Amino acid sequence: MDMLPVNIPVDLAEGERLAMGTDEIVILTSCAQTRDDIYAYLVRMPPGGGPPVMHRHAPSEVYHVLEGEFAFYVAEAEGVVRRHAVRAGQVMPLAGGTPHTIRNETDQDAVAFGVHSPGAAMEGFTRAAAALAAAGEPSMEAVLAIADEHGIEMLGPVPDLG
Repeated sequence: MDMLPVNIPVDLAEGERLAMGTDEIVILTSCAQTRDDIYAYLVRMPPGGGPPVMHRHAPSEVYHVLEGEFAFYVAEAEGVVRRHAVRAGQVMPLAGGTPHTIRNETDQDAVAFGVHSPGAAMEGFTRAAAALAAAGEPSMEAVLAIADEHGIEMLGPVPDLG
């Protein structure tokens, strides 16, 4: 039998936690458990949290918002960036290669279940960025180097949609 077991329960209280700036990631499924296919996690984002810039990467991702509201900024096919408010109970899929970012623009914490597939690049970036942050305030050059190493292209600030 060359398949991995599928009955591995996840205890959220004891799950591995990573800090990404003010955001907290709880790893639910690592790539080691899924032959690099899936990286699944919970993200808790406080008000003002989220990646500072638009970015894109090859893995696809999907978010199921469990608490609060996230603002997704997504570049549509014609290149126009649109803001999507995604509330508890809603799902936001993002195809690989789509320029985007995610933010919490409310005054309450927001929580989502997220999945990247394939997951290795995103799990590698998350772990490397969390380690860099744990060592002190990371420089922009260091963050860009980690992003580049994991196939993440940083695209700059979210355009003013005003």
